[in-house]
Amino acid sequence: MDITPLVPKGKQVITGYGNGQFKVSGQVYTTPILVFPDRTVLWDIKPNAAISLENLNVVLEEEGEIDLLLIGCTKSQMAIPPKIRTALKEAGIALEIMDTGAAVRTYNVVLAEGRRVAAALIAV
Repeated sequence: MDITPLVPKGKQVITGYGNGQFKVSGQVYTTPILVFPDRTVLWDIKPNAAISLENLNVVLEEEGEIDLLLIGCTKSQMAIPPKIRTALKEAGIALEIMDTGAAVRTYNVVLAEGRRVAAALIAV
């Protein structure tokens, strides 16, 4: 039985992760990435660095285009400062934090549902 979600053509699907890398729509990335439905960009954050408004600016620029941001932060939960949560909320973007594997799987499912989702991912 094939349980691969059906994702519309041209959308960024995460097809693999692990060993310090991601595979998104056939492209391999070895750095943290931001995945949007229509593109994947390198995320300027170090693996153990704090998430800031500066390094999430590209997501905030998507105001009106993204409804949900999934943050995949290795295998442990990461605290997000209240000012970041407030800025995202004011932009109409809900935030969910989870381990990277869960964020990858959730992103693909939510994308397949046709929802406006982005994922900020740190490699495991």
